Amino acid sequence: MANNNTTTNDSLTTFIAHLPKAELHVHLEGCLTPQLAQTLAQRNNVPLPNSVKQASTTSSSGFAFHDLSSFLAVYYSAMTVLQTAADFHDLAMDYLTKAHEQNVLHCELFFDPQAHTSRGVPFPTVVSGYRSAVLQAQRELGVSTSLIMCFLRDMSAEFAMATLMDALPFKDCIIGVGLDSDERGNPPRKFAEVFERARKEGFMRTMHCDVDQVGSIEHIRQALEEIGVDRLDHGTNIVEDARLVEMVREKRIGLTCCPISNSVVCSDFKGKEIMQLFRQGARVTINSDDPAYFRGYANENVLRLAREEELKVTRKELVGLMKNAFEISWISSWSRDAFLKVLDEYAERHRIS
Repeated sequence: MANNNTTTNDSLTTFIAHLPKAELHVHLEGCLTPQLAQTLAQRNNVPLPNSVKQASTTSSSGFAFHDLSSFLAVYYSAMTVLQTAADFHDLAMDYLTKAHEQNVLHCELFFDPQAHTSRGVPFPTVVSGYRSAVLQAQRELGVSTSLIMCFLRDMSAEFAMATLMDALPFKDCIIGVGLDSDERGNPPRKFAEVFERARKEGFMRTMHCDVDQVGSIEHIRQALEEIGVDRLDHGTNIVEDARLVEMVREKRIGLTCCPISNSVVCSDFKGKEIMQLFRQGARVTINSDDPAYFRGYANENVLRLAREEELKVTRKELVGLMKNAFEISWISSWSRDAFLKVLDEYAERHRIS
């Protein structure tokens, strides 16, 4: 929780560290650090993937990639060390512990079951491990957590529908569905029937529209107009179409933006676009995406945006970005109000109206 002794003289780093946060765009498989991957490989007596070996021998102890395609290749190879429910539990707890340390009060976590079921790991093994960590974090750390199941868009719509059916017995812990992985040649409408069935089953819906991809603006249009998503993940290319910007503003559809990962998978961290959308009244938020890979958790992503001198981001705007995150989160109204009260009290202590 925020430190009651903070003052208006706090440094920007300290202000952000204590700022109450919600994180709505973080992939659990993207929280697999090289160190944890080594531990799990040894525990399960499985070969250490080359991507993990290379990450463990570099001075920065980080995975090596340079764009979205190379990132996905490393990403999927590393997660082969995940074998048992205990592995998925430990992965989730590793992130949730870090989130708690960074004053993340609520998080909604993506996970990719098809990346595991396609290699023989049963669906219940994945979900039971993640669910046990969610319950432990809520009990021991006080971190409010929900799970969002993502479909892999470079796999078939039929496989996605089968995965949705597998998820139905786990509605108590899966609040929504998403769409991620390689966007090339895999537009949102490919999964229209899957997302319509998910809507009928009561799941909230979001989709990745990654930055600067071929057909980005058309994919955003499809997600908004044909699928009718409740949120957009990334999605900053929407600035190219004023009509769509007005749509998300009027319908209060949130965008979950990730500055640090943007700077790796494309040529820019999209801070200008993020703040342009925010200042136009769109509900943009700041998130960490795949923190073990992009080497930045919630605090580091907020700080990356705040330190860009050209943007002139104020502390009031940083509070506003976090207010957006709580307001577009998929939680009960009383939980949302409680979190917003904590955020308002923090802003008041810093004399931010």
